[in-house]
Amino acid sequence: MMTVHRIALDVDKAQDALFAQCAGIARFSWNWALDRWKSQYTAHCENNSLPKPSEAALRRELNAIKRAEYPWMLHAPKAVPQQAIKNLGAAFKGFFEGRSRYPNFKAKDLCRESFRPDNGPGTFRVEGRRLKLPRIGWVSMREALRFGFEMNPTLKSVTISREAGRWFAAIAVEIDHSFTPRPEGAVIGVDLGVTDLATLSDGRKFSGSKSLGRNLKRLARLQRSHARKQKGGKNRARSRARIAKLHARIRNIRQDGLHKLTTKLSREASTVVIEDLNVRGMMANRHLSRAISDMGFFEFRRQLSYKLARLGGTLVAADRFFASSKTCSACHTKAEVLPLSVRSWTCANCGAQHDRDINAAINLKNLAGSEDLKVRPVSACGVEGSGGGTDLAVKPATMKQENGPDRKRSGP
Repeated sequence: MMTVHRIALDVDKAQDALFAQCAGIARFSWNWALDRWKSQYTAHCENNSLPKPSEAALRRELNAIKRAEYPWMLHAPKAVPQQAIKNLGAAFKGFFEGRSRYPNFKAKDLCRESFRPDNGPGTFRVEGRRLKLPRIGWVSMREALRFGFEMNPTLKSVTISREAGRWFAAIAVEIDHSFTPRPEGAVIGVDLGVTDLATLSDGRKFSGSKSLGRNLKRLARLQRSHARKQKGGKNRARSRARIAKLHARIRNIRQDGLHKLTTKLSREASTVVIEDLNVRGMMANRHLSRAISDMGFFEFRRQLSYKLARLGGTLVAADRFFASSKTCSACHTKAEVLPLSVRSWTCANCGAQHDRDINAAINLKNLAGSEDLKVRPVSACGVEGSGGGTDLAVKPATMKQENGPDRKRSGP
């Protein structure tokens, strides 16, 4: 099982300058290789006898000329330009497979600063709170690797990146992690919302961090001040750094709350049922888009998926057209109309009184236990298992952002 630790680094001035130089070399290598790829592909189209471009050939070409033409590259680990070109090859592979857009050139002030200094397992070391990188040497980390050493880990790769003025190391670790499948245990239905991030089928409600809303005035003030700064000036650069730092703080607060909640749910339940929300469609509502993005629905689903898989649990997603809020959890009668503004309602058939969100969570929980529904386990990356079958009211949660093929609407 592969897991990644993202840890902040404590770097001195010399290391900060060297990291920035390595990030610049990686960016230059990407742009150089992309330019060569385009020219070689154009030449191949004009003359089929010429070879098609490939990342392996471009890496060999750069190795042959960098000492004479780009001697400043020798100050960085040799893997930095090589890994950048490998990333370009992976980007083109994703483009040809229809998974991503055509690769673009990277501008100095607009792209994310990052580089990979290692050349695979065995080329870097971690000892406690220290990280040793090729040619760079030992770098202090803010914390040790959080988990994995008790499960025979193998260090696979390390990627250094800068975010809001701070350097981070993303260390990929392969863990010999085998778990015993959980016995049939607790099933929890979770209804996601804007007022409360998560409402559980047992009645508990968890408010979201709402970090953007709490910092919105400060962010607006900084952005207004930034707009008045002269382009290209040092004051504008400092203003951009302050805005980036605030955005990082907002994101970290949101991530902290989501991690705590998803960890709690993954430890309490063997099966969690959520709705397959159309987040992209919901974001089109200009009255709700900011609140929805502030809650982090997709990130909640992503975290819950891999944490449950790691512990042997299952995450399933109800069909997005399943009327969880409008269906009475007591008699299963479906209400005709239930506007979003109505937070509690009474069933016209049995007279049961319902909190809108709790009722939806209970219906989601009951949906997982239906005998006529088939639930398949979710892999660690959140992709549903293999096997055919017809459309189900409950399906394994997938982490793909793209919508599936259009289907006939089965309910309001």
